[in-house]
Amino acid sequence: MRVFITGSAAGLGLAAAETLLAEGHEVIVHARSRSRVAAVQHLIDQGAPCVVGDLADAADVRRIAAEANDIGGIDAVIHNAGVLGGPSLLPVNVVAPYLLTALLPGPRRLIYLSSGMHRGGETALTGLDWTGQHGTASYSTTKLQVTALSAAVARRFPDILSNAVDPGWVPTRMGGRSAPDDLQLGHRTQEWLATSRDPGALTSGGYWYHQRTQTPHPAVRDHQYQDSLLARLADFTGVPLDVAA
Repeated sequence: MRVFITGSAAGLGLAAAETLLAEGHEVIVHARSRSRVAAVQHLIDQGAPCVVGDLADAADVRRIAAEANDIGGIDAVIHNAGVLGGPSLLPVNVVAPYLLTALLPGPRRLIYLSSGMHRGGETALTGLDWTGQHGTASYSTTKLQVTALSAAVARRFPDILSNAVDPGWVPTRMGGRSAPDDLQLGHRTQEWLATSRDPGALTSGGYWYHQRTQTPHPAVRDHQYQDSLLARLADFTGVPLDVAA
């Protein structure tokens, strides 16, 4: 299996990349900037191609998609990258996964990183600055949206296995040293959904926590909310979601 992992220069993304490579899978890694490539050099030395670009910049996201498509043969994408605060919440946590989903038509397994905090998100889709020039959404709201994106892909494209994962509150740079969850468990579910032939991993539309499905915020499975979200993103990016192409 060849797996593309966004935000793989640190934290859960790096751990997933290291684990999958050790298990014999092929991995495409991603770093936000040239200065971050050093963090994945040991993976590059093992044969992992690296794409570079800032997910807060839509032009960079398009270039990342083009480079990943040029590499080709991608079986799964783990949309791991995310930020905890600041005006780039919507661009990084929602717009980038949407664009990459639309612009990478090949992968048949898609995994989106959510959070238990998505349950505190707001469902309103008006008044949001998708450009990231102004902070108009909370972290919880962006995680609600990306979880709904995962469910929408599962509903619209039944030949794709699309799932969202709550990795837990784990001791990464984002989670902090005092985070109580298990770091290894924090990336195991993503790896399993991306590569396993287990019957559970071959399902779609799930919201997972440590390889068990959980019940997400009701809006996640609300078709009207899903469709409204996709319409907003398509209008902003100029790219419709047609991953079946």
